[in-house]
Amino acid sequence: MLDGVLVALITPFTQDDVIDENGVKSNIEFLVKGGVSGIVPSGTTGESATLTFQEHKDLIELTVDCSSVPVVAGTGSNSTAEALDLTKFAADAGADAALLITPYYNKPNDEGLLKHFTAIADNAEIPQILYNVPTRTCINMKPEVTARLAQHPNIIGIKEASGDLDQISETIKLTRDEDFVVYSGDDAMTLPIMELGGVGVISVTANIVPDKMVGMVAAFKDGDMVTAKKLEAELAPLIDALFLETNPIPVKKAAELIGLAAGHLRLPLAPISPENEARLRAELKAIGAL
Repeated sequence: MLDGVLVALITPFTQDDVIDENGVKSNIEFLVKGGVSGIVPSGTTGESATLTFQEHKDLIELTVDCSSVPVVAGTGSNSTAEALDLTKFAADAGADAALLITPYYNKPNDEGLLKHFTAIADNAEIPQILYNVPTRTCINMKPEVTARLAQHPNIIGIKEASGDLDQISETIKLTRDEDFVVYSGDDAMTLPIMELGGVGVISVTANIVPDKMVGMVAAFKDGDMVTAKKLEAELAPLIDALFLETNPIPVKKAAELIGLAAGHLRLPLAPISPENEARLRAELKAIGAL
């Protein structure tokens, strides 16, 4: 099982609005040097909603080719057929696992969720991590649904970003007898979720300060709660700043400010406001990233 800090990777673009392949490579080198456990391309933070189908596949292939740590490819869609196609591609490309968001906009019922994820798990031979983020999808996957899916041998975990610790605790309780793990999908809730039994985080903040996120999670795993809590407090203002606007607007600006490859945002996302950029700069300086 993957654990620790996995990075929800940003997608840098060139001035010509194509994926910056050299930028992807240099960013991954920076993250690996920072000690991360895995790389997660083509997810929400990677602007997957505005990647073409071919770009989605190209980015997965590129990340697999240049990463020396495991790759968990974002392959989710609100179309079951499209998600299955991408997940099969990720398996063939050599990804170590796939990350599958709950279908957005369609708002399937519980039975629809079960059939969606089961159809993909039955037909794509790659470990699969579910992703529950109601603020993005307008649907919340109940612990009972997750527990049923956890019985499938190809479904190995869930990235939980519901923000509901009671729900996350129930999910952990209901899946404790399965070969299944829970990751925090919310940087600010990493330690609380790990205290409940979570194994790590799929992190936005790790794009910018991977060493500090890794240090916090490692300290927790080592039983050094003093250090873990100290790093949590140190990271909190930056985490807040990285979510002042819709992700990945602030994190791409932060990456640009500290010298990583970032490039523009694709519409309909627009640049961060001047006041929020000022706050972001201040927090980057405070934590020593700028």
